[in-house]
Amino acid sequence: MPAPLPEPEPLRALVEALRALPGVGVRTARRMAYHLLQHDPQAALQLGAALQQAVEGLQHCRQCHSFSQEPVCPVCQDPERDASLLCVVENPADQQVIESSHGYNGLYYVLMGRLAPLEGVGPEQVRFAELRTRATDGAVREVILATSFTAEGETTAYYLADMLRAQGLKVSRLARGVPSGSELEYVDAGTLAWALMERRGT
Repeated sequence: MPAPLPEPEPLRALVEALRALPGVGVRTARRMAYHLLQHDPQAALQLGAALQQAVEGLQHCRQCHSFSQEPVCPVCQDPERDASLLCVVENPADQQVIESSHGYNGLYYVLMGRLAPLEGVGPEQVRFAELRTRATDGAVREVILATSFTAEGETTAYYLADMLRAQGLKVSRLARGVPSGSELEYVDAGTLAWALMERRGT
């Protein structure tokens, strides 16, 4: 069986770079690379330029730690925001999801990760101490833990709740339950169990 043709170095480097994306393996990365080079080289150039601009033009907000073009992001600077509420999320994508709901008008703190001891991610890596400083600035009255409902997200919320309650802060957790418009027969057992435990009167 003949050996596969060696890839040119620039192509190999592109495939390796695309593999850095979450959920992208070698085959998917190679398919993306060939598509861009063969069918849309202009889009490839735009992608490269946009990535460079983002890396060079963005920084972490001093207050919430999300991405920002300025030292303090527009959300943290907004005087209409309720400074007594601080919502803790794992990453900027989670922050955007909450913002798009239009149901929250407080401020945020973005951990840029979550506890994952098996992967070597501890309290130092997700900046627990910085969050404690931010939450005890005198303005915050309630911290809403909006970490994901994975094992790592739950562990993160558990440790954060202990740390923040020890500072005399009110701590709440994002509620879980049956999604609006869904039929019970299609809801997974874990979600249904939490919905039953967190039921409320009507």
